[in-house]
Amino acid sequence: MKRTIAIAGNMGTGKSTLVEFLARNYGVLPFYEPNDENPYLADFYKDMKRWAFQSQLYFLSNKFRLHQELDRQTGVVALDRTIFEDAEIFATALHQMQKISSRDWDTYQGLYHAILDAIEPPDLLIYLRCSMRTLRQRIALRGRRMEKGISPAYLKRLERLYDAWIGGWDRCEVLVLETDQLDYIHDLVHRLDVMERIESVLPPQP
Repeated sequence: MKRTIAIAGNMGTGKSTLVEFLARNYGVLPFYEPNDENPYLADFYKDMKRWAFQSQLYFLSNKFRLHQELDRQTGVVALDRTIFEDAEIFATALHQMQKISSRDWDTYQGLYHAILDAIEPPDLLIYLRCSMRTLRQRIALRGRRMEKGISPAYLKRLERLYDAWIGGWDRCEVLVLETDQLDYIHDLVHRLDVMERIESVLPPQP
């Protein structure tokens, strides 16, 4: 029996760390966001308006293939960021910022909604949330070259979109974890609390 745990959240909330934690403690099969494979990213960060549509189409098609692969798996899998976030958060933000034209947005939305009919929703969505101050600290600490120019205003826009999206999400069970002070890697009490909360909504398979 296949079950999918999707990890959602803004940049710097700790998605990859949680996927690794689930893989190590529960033996789930991890799937990570393939950011480095996008051939448009370097151009996108140089000229967002010119390359936003192409970049987001690549993310959408690549994530669609990833979700299709998830649907073919057996056992429990954990996904670092979903196709829903690609469309509902990041592409939407670029459209709001007028980096994606209305004509291109209609094309993107048509493809996205066709994809929604072709994939299964996750069985559990774990939404990670933390303060803007913590986000900025973590992004600076990990030092990714392409994230250096991200503005606080852009992060705040993403946060608002995430809050609106998760508030309307009804396709599966949602578990919200506040990660500002959460340290389930080094703190046993935190670790047991996270495991208990996960198992309460998605019990381990027999």
